[in-house]
Amino acid sequence: MKILVINAGSSSLKFQLIDMDDESVKAKGLVERIGIEGTHFKQTVLGTGKVIEFTRNMKDHTEAISAVLTALTDKDNGAIASLDEIGACGHRVLHGGETFKESVLVTEESMKGIEELVPLGPLHQPANIAGIKACQAVMPTKPNVAVFDTAFHQTMPPKAYMYGVPKKYEETIGVRRYGFHGTSHRYVSKRVCEFLGVDPMGKKFIICHLGNGSSLSAVKDGKCQDTSMGLTPLEGLIMGTRCGSCDPAVVQFIANNDKKSVDEVLTMMNKQSGLLGIGGKSDMRDIDAAADAGDKDAILARDMLIYGIQKYIGSYMAALQGADAIIFTAGIGENNAHLRQRVIEGFGYMGIKLDEAKNEACTAPNVKETIISTPDSTVKVIVIPTNEEIMIARDTLELVEKA
Repeated sequence: MKILVINAGSSSLKFQLIDMDDESVKAKGLVERIGIEGTHFKQTVLGTGKVIEFTRNMKDHTEAISAVLTALTDKDNGAIASLDEIGACGHRVLHGGETFKESVLVTEESMKGIEELVPLGPLHQPANIAGIKACQAVMPTKPNVAVFDTAFHQTMPPKAYMYGVPKKYEETIGVRRYGFHGTSHRYVSKRVCEFLGVDPMGKKFIICHLGNGSSLSAVKDGKCQDTSMGLTPLEGLIMGTRCGSCDPAVVQFIANNDKKSVDEVLTMMNKQSGLLGIGGKSDMRDIDAAADAGDKDAILARDMLIYGIQKYIGSYMAALQGADAIIFTAGIGENNAHLRQRVIEGFGYMGIKLDEAKNEACTAPNVKETIISTPDSTVKVIVIPTNEEIMIARDTLELVEKA
């Protein structure tokens, strides 16, 4: 069966067509600027290298999905002969709240539950819903599966997910830690066990998903015990444009002093803060280049990120009472050897040591599953490239076959 994996953003849509017979990617692509002047479409067919690329205004996600299906079945440059080859669609959905602890088939009832969670993810959830509805409109006979970013973290105990505000707010409006990047954390927690040839039971891992958005998780016996993001993806580390954790009173203080509304301050914290707000650039590669050239703001931004990662690793070491491995994944985690080296340097006192040559060798375009610690390191340090799409495809296949 071939699965079409959809990751719909507010004005973008990423897609992959995966053949589940051998889990190979047949085609992948990106539609940008949906609903904005100059919508850009690009699809690459793996194997043949054939590309379809054009710019044409698309008013909504339904038009974008139609363009994806037309490109996939293009006679000369497509990946499949007809839509009959697509067995189902799997969708990344930001928020499952407390309602969805695992992936689900999209039904009238489950769609209602997903829509009810829009207040918890007002930026992303509507786009995820639009992606599902677009697939339903264009391919009404194909089953759809929703895979939630929050689901993996629903095994956290109350002491980890509760906030210290009156309990009624958790009970009435769901104010608690949910965590995100769960599909990535779940993939890496499974894959590292396969890579090491060990059973997850009894094993303790600290997973560092570091990208433009970043989060860490503490995993024991294959289950999440804690994670750095919270009610929203704003909590935790300093990120590309997000401020990460700070005193909640900062919101009111800035609002009062800068004559802004709470919503305006939160928008600033989400979109104009983090590496961008401190170092002037949101991409870590640009921050590194500026820092290496002596830019003091970029140096500070980089130091804040590294320090934050070290603090979370240290706290999760305490929470788990030790760890078998620290795992780096996602764009920064997989490719930034300097950052990995700086982070792990902080744990030399614990006997955690990097193999400098292996660490330096594991960067683009040579990123692969690699143990980058020395044989005598007290904790293994490993790079595991993430693959959220294959997890979405696997869940989709499993649920469709069960139905």
